Amino acid sequence: MANTVLLDVDNRVATLTLNRPAQLNALSVEMMEDLFATVRKLRDLQDVDLVVITGAGDHFMAGGDLKDFATQFHLGPEARKVAFRAIVEKHVNPSVEILQSLRQPVIAKVRGACAGFGLSLMLGCDLAICADNVKFTTAYSSIGLPADGGMSYFLPRIVGRRKAAELLLLGERFDAAEAQRLGLVNRVVPAAELDDETTALVARLQNGPRYAYTEIKRLLAGSLDDKLESQLQNEAEAFARCSATGDFVEGITAFLEKRKPGFRGA
Repeated sequence: MANTVLLDVDNRVATLTLNRPAQLNALSVEMMEDLFATVRKLRDLQDVDLVVITGAGDHFMAGGDLKDFATQFHLGPEARKVAFRAIVEKHVNPSVEILQSLRQPVIAKVRGACAGFGLSLMLGCDLAICADNVKFTTAYSSIGLPADGGMSYFLPRIVGRRKAAELLLLGERFDAAEAQRLGLVNRVVPAAELDDETTALVARLQNGPRYAYTEIKRLLAGSLDDKLESQLQNEAEAFARCSATGDFVEGITAFLEKRKPGFRGA
């Protein structure tokens, strides 16, 4: 790997850092390969409660590296189609699928530019906290592309089909306040407070019922594609599994004793 994506684990928190700050962490072909290799490592980590995805420097990710993409112009149209399809299918798609399959909550910590695949990556996280200086755009249509990284899957599920069409077709920029209004991010904080606010959010989740979080993620993942009957059954089974944990006993006991619960994730 070329260290364009870093992985650090500290105090049971895994931080995945997009690491091309001089290029605003723009996604090159090499970075696609590194991302896939890194998320595979992340998937195999056992002693991790939470995952944070962020960008090195002043930005999250300013979309694809267009200079890198332009190096493929020497290929004819058919060869270029084959090359880019292979790149996306081999590295981008499985990276998104692995991140979606993680049992741990995944938090996007966003500052600066968040465009193209960077926005797709953020949308695929469970929670997103961003600085008030973030500028967003889908970006794809401005360079003659449709979407990748799950953008066309996540975006309409969050903002609705009509608004998703507007964001993708027009590719206009919007700010952090609009992103929060649309439900794309959970929290907007002053840029100088982003690190501290993210740390506080991580601590809150780490002190929560981690097994229940896994079940919540599983239920949400299937909720829009399931019929009510199936989802009710899924809830019943998840409820039953959680009721067998020590965290369930601790949560009820703490409530009855009028104190904060001391969850242990089991």
